[in-house]
Amino acid sequence: MNPRTHFRLVVLYVLVGALLLVLIGRMWTLQVLEGEHYQDVAAQNRTRDIVVPAVRGMILDDRGKPLVRNTSALVVSVDRTTLSRQDDGGDAVLNRLAGVLGMSRDDISKRIRLCGPGIKRPCWPGSPYQPIPVKDHVDPKRALQIMERQEDFPGVTAQVQAVRDYPRPDGARPAQVLGYLQPVTQEELDKRTGLKVTGYSGVDLVGRAGLEAQYDAALRGEPGFRKVLVDSKGRVTGTASERAPVPGNHLVTSIDAGVQGAAENALEKAVEGARKQGHPADAGAAVVMDVQTGRMVAMASYPTYDPGIWTGGISQEEYDALLGKKQGEPLISRVTQGQFAPGSTFKISSVAAAVKDGASLSGIYDCPGSYMVGDRAFGNAGGAAYGPMNLHTALVKSCDTVFYKFAYDEWKRDGGTHPKKNPSDPMVKMARGYGFGTPTGIDLPSESRGRIPDRTWKKDFWEATKEANCKGAKEGYPKVAKTDPARASYLKAVATENCTEGYVFRAGDAANFSVGQGNVLVTPLQLVRAYAALANGGKLVVPRLGTAVVRPDGTVVQRLDSPAPAKLPVDAKVLKYVRNALADVPKEGTAAGAFSGFDFKRVDVGGKTGTAEVFGKQDTSWFASFGPVKNPRYAVVAMISQGGFGASTAAPVVRQIWEAMYGTKDRKALLTDGKLPSEVPPLPGQGAAP
Repeated sequence: MNPRTHFRLVVLYVLVGALLLVLIGRMWTLQVLEGEHYQDVAAQNRTRDIVVPAVRGMILDDRGKPLVRNTSALVVSVDRTTLSRQDDGGDAVLNRLAGVLGMSRDDISKRIRLCGPGIKRPCWPGSPYQPIPVKDHVDPKRALQIMERQEDFPGVTAQVQAVRDYPRPDGARPAQVLGYLQPVTQEELDKRTGLKVTGYSGVDLVGRAGLEAQYDAALRGEPGFRKVLVDSKGRVTGTASERAPVPGNHLVTSIDAGVQGAAENALEKAVEGARKQGHPADAGAAVVMDVQTGRMVAMASYPTYDPGIWTGGISQEEYDALLGKKQGEPLISRVTQGQFAPGSTFKISSVAAAVKDGASLSGIYDCPGSYMVGDRAFGNAGGAAYGPMNLHTALVKSCDTVFYKFAYDEWKRDGGTHPKKNPSDPMVKMARGYGFGTPTGIDLPSESRGRIPDRTWKKDFWEATKEANCKGAKEGYPKVAKTDPARASYLKAVATENCTEGYVFRAGDAANFSVGQGNVLVTPLQLVRAYAALANGGKLVVPRLGTAVVRPDGTVVQRLDSPAPAKLPVDAKVLKYVRNALADVPKEGTAAGAFSGFDFKRVDVGGKTGTAEVFGKQDTSWFASFGPVKNPRYAVVAMISQGGFGASTAAPVVRQIWEAMYGTKDRKALLTDGKLPSEVPPLPGQGAAP
């Protein structure tokens, strides 16, 4: 044999042998090392996984009345992925579906398109891989046509699902407190652990605001699954394994539906009354807090809306109305997110600051009609002059000029427009000690912090607005001048001053601060917390809504205790002095007219009116209160933006809430002996929870 031929044969034998070894190795890997994996894959070809949704937990009031519950509804959903695999993109299926549901094809198309920039609602804001609901509360006869003719409706399902329902017990509809649900997005699925797409649109929802968002993990439950056996044609032949879903837990809150309903009713009537008097009354809030624990008893916000609007999808017009200024932005909670100048209700902080800075509780102070702060006269409302008085009377009569002098003297001691290196700023520090200027820590998302404008804030604000102010100083305000030349001239003068010296903390800033005016902003929640601290002897409690997480069988999973309170930087004798002064405000002070005929023997209430001036708008109306005076249990605050005087608009709201809680000779009290339930209430349809 030719040597060259022999060599070629040897090489060929080696190559064949090597290939055989590779094949044998691969077979061993597949059958031995990875055998179990491929057995599972083969089994999956004969089984299908079906996700079984969990029912979301209810949100209950302090007596176990549902504020949010579930009802069953037939929901028709469309799977975009299945439709896209069809030759016509699912056009024929959607046309047939529109006919069965009695909807237009265009409406269905809009509901299943994905939301994005420039896409108006209705659209689908969730994951593109989920079934998209196109109609809920479907008539069973229509749904049956879809279920019985699945060959005509591939990618369309009709299933009974739990739908969120808002029963409004005792008229309570705290929409902003409860929040709402929206479909889980693909971005959330990528970022958050514990979120699973079940394939059931009614379950693949997450809380977007309020308690639904804050306690989403507790409320959502855990979906189950069922692994079913199928034949070659996809027909179910049996069940291989299954795991039952775990229902979501219920959230018990401190909201009392009766008091909440009374607060909402009183607030709405006050807004209507203010508008009849010529006030715009564009927003309002009424809030009730347990002063000892920080538990929120009622949180009413105006304007409000029906939270059921989110169920089954929302149109662009409805969505715009929730966020639009034309309708008053009802999605915003005026209790936790609204920021307003507090007016004279802020004086509880200022008087404590003045005393801590050296003013005597037993001193006598002059109350002229106006007081010169630098080169400008700051006056009382209407220019009223009351003469010499003590601090008790200064609070009862709400004498501004007494507080202007306190603030001006403190400002001068700190160096005026050329402050010391470390100015004392007693009123600023006291306001922060009362919790103003920082979030309260309530168990709700997106809380506003308010604003306490000190020297640092003034400088930062000047830097942020300098360009706009300097432009106004140079060019003026020609558009305003066409209709109001005097206002345009004033705006130009203000812009000129702000352009050149806007960073300076002036005497007028200090004076305005002392009476809750100028750049001071608080939320109604911050103010009710401050009055709770005044009432309870100095505990700055942390507001709380959730009281317990409870299983569907009534077992308490977790009691939600409030964090430890901070301590007010105010001496106990000063707090007592202020409480005694405020006890006379509804009897003989600025709120005497609003409380005329009130039964103080039934519940003795103390409080303070506030009328805050707002540039370019009408006054903000406030009344802040606490009671019973000798043994305080609750603080009640009402606010109406552009509502006029505090005594005429907000004070009557507070009076009505107190009368609802404690009753009148003609009206039964909502609270027995003025007390709220102290234990976890029984769940609907069950006995008491252990």
